[in-house]
Formats: sequence, structure tokens, C-alpha cells
Amino acid sequence: MDAKTVTKLAATPETVKWGFFDAATPAATRVASGAEVVIETISGEPNCLPTDPVFGILPEHRPILEACERGAGPHFLTGPVYVEGAKPGDILEVDILDVVLRQNWGFNLIIPLLGTIPDDFPDYVLKILPIDRQAGTVTLPWGGKLKLSPFFGVMGVAPPSNWGRITSVVPRAMGGNMDNKELVAGSRLYFPVFNEGALFSVGDGHGVQGDGEVCITAVETALTGRFRFSVRKDMQLTAPRAETATHYITMGFDEDLDDAVKQSLRDMIRWIGQLRGLSKTDAYTLCSLAADVHVTQTVNSAKGAHCMLPKSVLA
Repeated sequence: MDAKTVTKLAATPETVKWGFFDAATPAATRVASGAEVVIETISGEPNCLPTDPVFGILPEHRPILEACERGAGPHFLTGPVYVEGAKPGDILEVDILDVVLRQNWGFNLIIPLLGTIPDDFPDYVLKILPIDRQAGTVTLPWGGKLKLSPFFGVMGVAPPSNWGRITSVVPRAMGGNMDNKELVAGSRLYFPVFNEGALFSVGDGHGVQGDGEVCITAVETALTGRFRFSVRKDMQLTAPRAETATHYITMGFDEDLDDAVKQSLRDMIRWIGQLRGLSKTDAYTLCSLAADVHVTQTVNSAKGAHCMLPKSVLA
């Protein structure tokens, strides 16, 4: 397949999986390294759909709910994309070229027993939030608007085959439910590959989210992404990394937020050494002087932290 060909992967009952990653899932499409793929996603279980006809529900949404294969998690993942030439031990480089809003609404949930402070909020609360796609804003229930900054909460490759089928809720070495608001259009991600073809899936569209995602959801909505997939055989990673035009980003995931922070920091120290040749001690010092450690999310069983280093300090 020509790497310059742009493939479209529509969201259908056959291409969307509900709530799981599994290396045994057949590929929805195959592309060459360097190819671009436009991927459609949906968002929202049956109880999250609006009843007001002013909000348009995508025509494929209900058929997907009725017929797609279901696992343990709540996320709808389109894929997987098989990237030719990707082998275990390689790295899949994913350029997020564009992220586009698909519908005029999103939703936010508070769910009993979940979230960062669940004992304080014992009731189920659903808010349907109007989206103005042209203006790029969402209207809040109490008045006022927020500027949207859309990104995908879930992006990842298939996990090691001996893990079997895993929930989409918990972020792990293969990526998954990272919920990192920095990963907007223009970002680049690096995933360790565990299976032939890498088998990339994406979903959990967010219109906007704060670090922490504290009540358990962001502005959940349907998005279309345009991605470029490239196989890298000159890198070695054990966890996802990312970069933007201005920053290098490393990530950690653990039930203990302290350990997630340590993972992200240790990987940043390694990356600085690879990029600039600094000793571990000097890289640690540089992180203390110039890097920012953010709480990515506190709600996905394994909490997330990400370390951001300005590229300018390594110039």
C-alpha cells in the first residue's frame, strides 16, 4: 500500500470495540508505514444520549451500541490499525495531524463510587452540554462558555498477547486511557510495539478537560482524527512518550500517584540523556530547574502523571 494514500476508517459496528484492548482483535484496516488514516469515533453509552432533538445523534451511534463487540470498559474504540513492518520491540510513531468535532453536543457524568472524591458526590449526574463546532466552544449549564481543545482520551496499541483481553479503563505500557490533555492536533506520540502490526486503536473523544479529570469525565464527545503512522526501529521504550512543538512529554501510570510521578520523571531523565547526552545527575538537576510535573488524571484506577520539559532548554 502506498504510504501517501489516506485511508478512512469509519466508526461502524464492525470497526468499533466497546471497552477493551485485545491483541487477538482482527485489524480493521492495514496501512504502510508513513501512511495517513482518518479515523471516526463515537462517544456515549445508551444512558448518555440526549433526548432533546436539537442535539444530533450520529446515524451509526445506536447501531454500534446494539451490535459491536463489548468488553468491560465504557470507551468506544475504533480500530485496530495494522501498520505494516511493525514488529515487537519496535516503536510506533503516531503524528496527530488533525482533530475535528463530529457533533453539536457532549456530556459529563458524575458516577457514584467513582471520581477523585466519590464520598462527597454520591448521586448519578448527567449533563448534556451544547457544542458550537464553528466557534469551538461548549456552553456550561450555569452559563458561560469554555473554549474547546479537543483530544482523544484513549490512544494505544494492542497489549502483549499473554495479557488477554483487558479493560479500556486502565492506562498501561501500551497507552490506552491516558487522558492527557496535551495530546491535541500537532502532537506526536511514541508507543512500544508488542504485536505484529502494532494494532492501534483510538476513542474517548474529549472536547476539553482539566488536568485531573476529577469528576471522572471531561466533555465527552465524538471526534474524527487524522493520524500518520510510522514504524521506528531506532528507538527503545517501555512506556509511551510524546512531544509537541514546544515540549517533550513522558508519562507514568500507577495506583499510587507518587509512583506515577516517579515513572514519568525517570523516563524524562532517560530521554534527556538520549537527546543531549547529559548524565543522570545533570538531567535530574535540569528537571528540577525547568520541567513541570502535571497530574494527568486521578480517576482511571491507575492514576497518571506527565513530565513536561521545554524543548528550548536543550537547544
